[in-house]
Amino acid sequence: MKTCLVVVLLSFISCSLQAQNFYAHTKAADKWVNHTFKKMSKKDRIAQLMIVRAHSNLGADHIQAVTQLVQQYHVGGLCFFQGGPVRQALLTNYYQSLAKTPLLICIDGEWGLGMRLDSVIPFPRQLLMGAISDNAPLIYQFGKAVGEQCKRMGIQVNYAPVVDINNNPENPVINDRSFGEDKYKVALYGTAFMQGMQDENIMACAKHFPGHGDVSVDSHKDLPVINKSMEQLESLELYPFKASIKAGVGSVMMGHLFVPAIDSTEHVATSISKNAVTGLLKNKLGFQGITFTDALEMQGIAKYFPAGEAALQSLIAGNDLLCLPGDVPGSIELILNAIKQKKLSWNDINARVKKVLLVKYNMGLAQRRPIDTTNLVNDLNQ
Repeated sequence: MKTCLVVVLLSFISCSLQAQNFYAHTKAADKWVNHTFKKMSKKDRIAQLMIVRAHSNLGADHIQAVTQLVQQYHVGGLCFFQGGPVRQALLTNYYQSLAKTPLLICIDGEWGLGMRLDSVIPFPRQLLMGAISDNAPLIYQFGKAVGEQCKRMGIQVNYAPVVDINNNPENPVINDRSFGEDKYKVALYGTAFMQGMQDENIMACAKHFPGHGDVSVDSHKDLPVINKSMEQLESLELYPFKASIKAGVGSVMMGHLFVPAIDSTEHVATSISKNAVTGLLKNKLGFQGITFTDALEMQGIAKYFPAGEAALQSLIAGNDLLCLPGDVPGSIELILNAIKQKKLSWNDINARVKKVLLVKYNMGLAQRRPIDTTNLVNDLNQ
């Protein structure tokens, strides 16, 4: 069976290399990127690397707070959480109309938009789908369906698939979000899910690097520890990420994990470790797409690094986009000071901003197209 899974995986990888290239340079793309970049202040450039929290069910005060982050600070994108389809669509249209630079709209929809939005039927969770034997084409169709939902909602990035291997029965946070305990199946089905979404021009995000499966602590509450050798990580946890990267996944999310074999610095999570982000993921595994941090408000990171410091350390580590950095103005000031102190360089910041702008262009954000709410709920449930 494992041989069969590997053969199917390789066939998916060969198809995936033909997937939408979010990082394609064309004359039109480079012209728009350079034109947009030149209009940004230094603070705008830093804010462009921040994805902030948005809901469509939290009322006027929340909307005003998000409006300020979009209008005054020019953040790079929004990650929507709970709410309703029509309300979210209307808010997306509103925030995009205010944005100086088009917003990258993200969501955490591992089992489709029903994970976050009322009135949308959820798909099965990944563990249930992992119980299906030798049916990667069905998982690919699932990915396409989720991609169609995201496209209909004006979403560009879905923080899925989870490619963590469910190899610890005491895991309180991954469990049914994983395709299972077999690394071959996790790699195969994760790649199929990713390919389906990306064939709909929705960027997938393999998470949570370098592997969140073998923990007994929830990183929302504290920093989990994984005491494994690099050889063990290479043979198991990293396997599905390597497959995703070879298959052309658009982005990878860094997990809040303490893995001494990667970085033994006390309380330094892989999400803010240069060894993990730049050394392992980018240099050793060759990933050149966007790296997202997991939410910086989670206690696995916030317990040891205040909001602005977590954002700063994430950038020093080599991350491209910061999820839910918390104190946006405070983070911007800390990062500006770090650049003055040569802890970071403007060349690094500018390169990341241009990478994000290139993705925005290639995902159609250079042309503003409001979401049509006519029959929206019916379309999402089709």
